[in-house]
Amino acid sequence: MVENQKAMPQPEMRRIRRIHFVGIGGVGMCGIAEVLLNLGYQVSGSDLKESPVTDRLKTFGAQIFIGHRAENAAEADVLVVSSAVNTSNPEVATALERRIPVVPRAEMLAELMRYRHGIAVAGTHGKTTTTSLIASVFAAGGLDPTFVIGGRLNAAGTNAQLGTSRYLIAEADESDASFLHLQPMVAVVTNIDEDHMATYDGDFNKLKKTFVEFLHNLPFYGLAVLCLDDPVVREILPQVKRPTVTYGFSEDADVRAINVRQEGMQTYFTVLRPDREPLDVSVNMPGNHNVLNSLATICIATDEGVSDEAIVEGLSRFAGVGRRFQVYGQLPVEGGDVMLVDDYGHHPTEVAAVIKAVRGGWPERRLVMVYQPHRYSRTRDLYDDFVNVLADANVLLLMEVYPAGEEPIPGADSRKLCNSIRQRGQLDPIYIERGVDLAPIVKPLLRAGDILLCQGAGDIGGLAPKLLASPLFASAKGKSK
Repeated sequence: MVENQKAMPQPEMRRIRRIHFVGIGGVGMCGIAEVLLNLGYQVSGSDLKESPVTDRLKTFGAQIFIGHRAENAAEADVLVVSSAVNTSNPEVATALERRIPVVPRAEMLAELMRYRHGIAVAGTHGKTTTTSLIASVFAAGGLDPTFVIGGRLNAAGTNAQLGTSRYLIAEADESDASFLHLQPMVAVVTNIDEDHMATYDGDFNKLKKTFVEFLHNLPFYGLAVLCLDDPVVREILPQVKRPTVTYGFSEDADVRAINVRQEGMQTYFTVLRPDREPLDVSVNMPGNHNVLNSLATICIATDEGVSDEAIVEGLSRFAGVGRRFQVYGQLPVEGGDVMLVDDYGHHPTEVAAVIKAVRGGWPERRLVMVYQPHRYSRTRDLYDDFVNVLADANVLLLMEVYPAGEEPIPGADSRKLCNSIRQRGQLDPIYIERGVDLAPIVKPLLRAGDILLCQGAGDIGGLAPKLLASPLFASAKGKSK
């Protein structure tokens, strides 16, 4: 298919000239805004504060308002909102009063995808990395895709880009079930796990059924790419009435990885595909979970006719995604250095995968972990899982829960987590209150050769650069990638 990749017609939304984003700085919003700007639409947006994201959008011509006020939306033809924005927002209220359409973020993404060959990546874990890998491999194959990703591609320096080919590669967000707006040609499901359960009334069966419904948004000639190693994906497979290809380590998967070898950040493995010669590949990311993410990419690239040479090149040259096992540099300590890593993982499954990757790539090193739970409800719902997985660190510092707009829930805080982990008898966690300078607490705990992992989806994302900038680590080497 590669030889016939003319760009598809661009979206032409009649009567729509000015598009206003409420919360334009959000990771799910800014990418769509950037693509629309590059398509020639007038874009404005509001957010509570300026950020590098809003500054970047200004360079593309977006009008940015700081704060939410009714007049911000006065000239808009349509408002785009995330699930975090409700009708009490003054801009939304004004739009509704004036009969200006208010559409969810995913509906606008679906409008962009409607004119293109959409590839949507769904799953509780691994969406951002898998979407980014697909974009990297397609670019290596000369396909120049449009992509909208939930994290910043380190190589591109952005989370979105308007390409010239017919392909649009995007994440499909199950957290609010908005992925049901999408009608892609190809859909990936990396895994299905318990998270965002309030959306599904606490019913895991409802979550599973929603994933099946998402896959049935594919046309009858589309393709569902499914991870057979995930037990829930395997469970729903018989319900999927669309063409499928499966991947994983499992012997009955259509596309399999064998001979996996990890050397620090580099992971090597061999791919077995039907009616193809074995393919030796490497990816500059640690962990079996990233092997699976790579396999999903290989499934799609192979189906779309990308050459094996481009697949190998795209995977090996992939420079990673911001806050996905991002190595910031080395912190100097007595006798040597400590590798500083930042990661977005905020679910026990993600935490466990990263810890396993560290143990596999650097088995001789201690893992010093600073972890910030994200949301009281997630901490409550997955409490025992958090206790079990966090106890696997060598040294653990627990920051207080990042609320993400939630009110505290009794018994679902980091102090309680510390006590529960301590009672297991193998680790004595250190509780960190909000607003505390962590550098003087962390430095005495570090030894030469340690790996310092800062992990969580809240404001802990700013910790790694703060540690690098701290006078206590004034001679730190390296820089943010």
